[in-house]
Amino acid sequence: MAEQRYHVIDMTCGRCAGSIETKVSGVLGVDRVGIDLSTRSVIVTGDALDGAKVCEAIADAGFEVAAVL
Repeated sequence: MAEQRYHVIDMTCGRCAGSIETKVSGVLGVDRVGIDLSTRSVIVTGDALDGAKVCEAIADAGFEVAAVL
């Protein structure tokens, strides 16, 4: 199982995190989504992860990915 981390600009509250978690959870291949508000990170775990699709889901939630870590 692979893990990818994304640094998300402007993710500052629980509501932001919830929006992102909902969108990213719907991406094919994603098994688990973790949020760390203190570092503004989204941690995605799953098989055959498509980073572009995860970034697109984060953008659809209204946020910008600053970096893939």
